[in-house]
Amino acid sequence: MSAPARVLTVAGSDSGGGAGIQADLKTMLAFGVHGMSVLTAVTAQNSLGVQGAWELPVDAVRAQFRSVVDDIGVQAIKTGMLASAELVETVAGLIAETGVPTVVDPVGVSKHGDPLLAASALDSVRTLLLPTATVATPNLDEVAQLTGVRVESEGQLREAAAAVLSYGPKWALIKGGHLPGEAVDLLTDGTEEHWLHAPRHDNRHTHGTGCTLASAVASGLAKGEPVPVAVRAAKEYVTGAIAAGFALGGGIGPVDHGWRMRA
Repeated sequence: MSAPARVLTVAGSDSGGGAGIQADLKTMLAFGVHGMSVLTAVTAQNSLGVQGAWELPVDAVRAQFRSVVDDIGVQAIKTGMLASAELVETVAGLIAETGVPTVVDPVGVSKHGDPLLAASALDSVRTLLLPTATVATPNLDEVAQLTGVRVESEGQLREAAAAVLSYGPKWALIKGGHLPGEAVDLLTDGTEEHWLHAPRHDNRHTHGTGCTLASAVASGLAKGEPVPVAVRAAKEYVTGAIAAGFALGGGIGPVDHGWRMRA
């Protein structure tokens, strides 16, 4: 039998299983692709927040990447938590050598507001990592952190997208989930615009949404789907996963990555 499409996630570990590498691999399985991983950091994390984070040495990250890419190969890459300027620079250089579609989720803070990216790494994200992206998927907090643009209404999503695109990604997916009303996202390459609307579910268990969305997009790109097709499928999957999110522990629970299996 032929192997399924292969997707590599370069991200941190979430010990609670809701976000990070764990969410990425669950999402990839749900999309029928083979998920592989490069671990960049280990976090002590649960439903209440991040109690500790330890980044891996650059040599360990580089060795994992080369081990997978040089032998198994990849059809798409997704990046998440990269923690430091040194890791951002290393990963950006490795991605640039592969030439495959890449989804950059510029993770800055956790769902609970815990910092996951050093302030000193922001310039490296802007100038080195974002230019490697086929699709960049910042939420509104990450847009503000990277560009200074603060979005308070749906009408400002275009301004946010233009600011992100100025750093070089081919497409920007600006996630408007923090705005009131419907969950509205804008996908654009500066010419085409795709507005993605979904109902807002009355569910506070949304841990892992950003990782899940980016991994779903990468899975579609690995299978050869055009960016708008991959993003729409990812939005539909995440919307269902949020609706099925469940309580774990005493805080914010995860989305349900296996919701389609039980639908």
